[in-house]
Amino acid sequence: MKKKILLAIAIMISVVLVLAACNGDTNEGNNQPAATEPAATEPATQNGNDTQVPDAGEWIMAPTTRLIMATGGTAGVYYPLGGGMASVVNNMTNLQITANASGASLDNIRQLARGDADLALAQNDVMYYAFTGTSIWADDPAGTVANLATLMTLYPETIQIVVLADSGIYSVADLRGQRVSIGDMGSGVEANALQILAAYGITRDDIDVVQQGFGASADSMRDGLLDAFFVTSGTPTAAIMDLGMARDLRILSISDAAMTSLQADYPFYVRIEITNDDYGFITTPVQTLAVQATLVTTTDLDEQVAYDIVRAIIEGQADVAMAHARGGNISPENAVYGLSVPMHPGAIRYFQEIGVLP
Repeated sequence: MKKKILLAIAIMISVVLVLAACNGDTNEGNNQPAATEPAATEPATQNGNDTQVPDAGEWIMAPTTRLIMATGGTAGVYYPLGGGMASVVNNMTNLQITANASGASLDNIRQLARGDADLALAQNDVMYYAFTGTSIWADDPAGTVANLATLMTLYPETIQIVVLADSGIYSVADLRGQRVSIGDMGSGVEANALQILAAYGITRDDIDVVQQGFGASADSMRDGLLDAFFVTSGTPTAAIMDLGMARDLRILSISDAAMTSLQADYPFYVRIEITNDDYGFITTPVQTLAVQATLVTTTDLDEQVAYDIVRAIIEGQADVAMAHARGGNISPENAVYGLSVPMHPGAIRYFQEIGVLP
């Protein structure tokens, strides 16, 4: 009997020791954390719309914001380039931008003024007219658009005056009495065309005026209905390239005297050449003028949203260039050159951070 009691006591002691050992290995039973070093937390990484740890240099992702970008006609540069920028921003941020075709600069700024678009591509000269209520904007029903804000300049928009190679037209002066498309009514192209014609002493009354966009002008020339048309666009322009497949073309140079006069009156113009790298049919460089294509918004756009947009486009520039060759012109230095209206505070903050603005 005594042996049985001692055996029972020994078994009980063994059980107690085992339970004590188990409780020393884990704290699950009492829901308290183990007394160990906290595990290192992996930093969040940018992947689509993942939230980021707001360390210096890291993305700070806001809730998804949907925006509309007004671009241009499908035959020009704005539409594919705007689509490429929107895609890059959408992939790199929590923003969702829809790029819509439009009537380009003038139409786009009107959309901004009405609140129908949040972002737009536009010529810097048209932006200046809208911001100051001058030139082609003096009587515009939208009124002065004093809240325009530049996000970044993108590339030079080259003024191209296209004629058939066998037309006998070799100079802007030869356009007198010809059927000339000067762009859509009230467009930036129209303003450029009338300014250049005026530098040669030519008025609207001296030509047979046609008002068509790039694609329609190219179609009209192909059908023998036009002698010349103006295009203000990045090169190569799809409408000109397509027409060059069907007809032999020439692009007119602007004389030194005319360019000097125009730059004195309109300081936003810069000199540029069109070469064989732009169009295969160019054998001798063409000297002409350009304005700056610009990504523009209004001061209503949130500062962090503006910051995220310009950062994504600069950092994703190689992908933008895949959408259109003019994406290759985008760079931090080019982005702050040729401003015609003030830059948005969010854009200023980004370009100051990377050292291209003081």
